[in-house]
Amino acid sequence: MSQGTSKKPIAESKGCAERREEILDAATRLFAAHGFANADTQRLADELGVGKGTLYRYFPSKRDLFLAAADRVMLRLRDRIDASTEGVDDPLEQITKAVGAYLDFFGEHSEYVELLTQERAQFKDRETPTYFVHREKSVQRWRDLYRSLIAEGRVRDIPVRRITDVVLAAMYGSMTLKYFSGRPETFATSAEDILDVVFFGILTRSERQNHGMDQEETSGPGVHPHDIDQLTSPTP
Repeated sequence: MSQGTSKKPIAESKGCAERREEILDAATRLFAAHGFANADTQRLADELGVGKGTLYRYFPSKRDLFLAAADRVMLRLRDRIDASTEGVDDPLEQITKAVGAYLDFFGEHSEYVELLTQERAQFKDRETPTYFVHREKSVQRWRDLYRSLIAEGRVRDIPVRRITDVVLAAMYGSMTLKYFSGRPETFATSAEDILDVVFFGILTRSERQNHGMDQEETSGPGVHPHDIDQLTSPTP
């Protein structure tokens, strides 16, 4: 263990779960800053005030530690989205809240974007990266919501897999674009843009009719453009 470190050591009395979380917190910062290959587990141990043996009791290898940190990112994302939709009954509003929560989450934690990006580059032997493992576990929930909106006549009757693939791709693309470009616009603005374009498209009603694309949407409750402002505006 390094002597004279200014970091506060992990107290011996702390439970295993809390200690595991502290290790993952520090590891996430280390991997995001230095990359997997250059991340030194001795440096991590010194920061935490423990011996390397303590790290390996929780995580048998640096690879295991990295993948556990990536997995925790996705678990925290799920919790963030669940919290954002709690108590919300309307399926459309649930989707709106979830898109905003997703982009806010990554906007607040750029280190998480870095971690997920590193995984795809570093561990090419993995058949499915952590992000997409969790995506497949959660996607059915959103497909069910789109089915209910289709049944209510609020969304066009198109395959729900097609809808979720497009929406999730837009969310993932926006998340990575914001991170790598360093653009100053807020992630909340991206959420509004995604919802506006996905829900209403880019063609006017007359142009859609010219192309025979608007025949099924001339009746029924539908979703109106002004709903975007109501659904995405902050709650007073």
